[in-house]
Amino acid sequence: MDKCPVEITLNLISNKWKILIIRDLLDGTKRFNELKRSLSGISQKVLTEQLRSMEESGLVNRVVYSQVPPKVEYSLTETGMSLRPILNAMGQWGKEYMEIST
Repeated sequence: MDKCPVEITLNLISNKWKILIIRDLLDGTKRFNELKRSLSGISQKVLTEQLRSMEESGLVNRVVYSQVPPKVEYSLTETGMSLRPILNAMGQWGKEYMEIST
């Protein structure tokens, strides 16, 4: 049986951290510590796991620069960038919900 397209999307961005990582990377390339600072409450271990998972799924690029101290940058792939309309729609829905629920 074929998988549902919504199910496939949910499996790729299935938790709040992945969605928030994508949100931050939509603005451009970020280093690990920049992401950690912007994601209040995420542990280093969880951020590492999420980034690895997203890299394996083809959503995130990881570039390691051979220098001291080590430098690693993360950015969205073209596939990751294609999630922009979904996140924009979620943001708009959240804004409208906040207005009607207050």
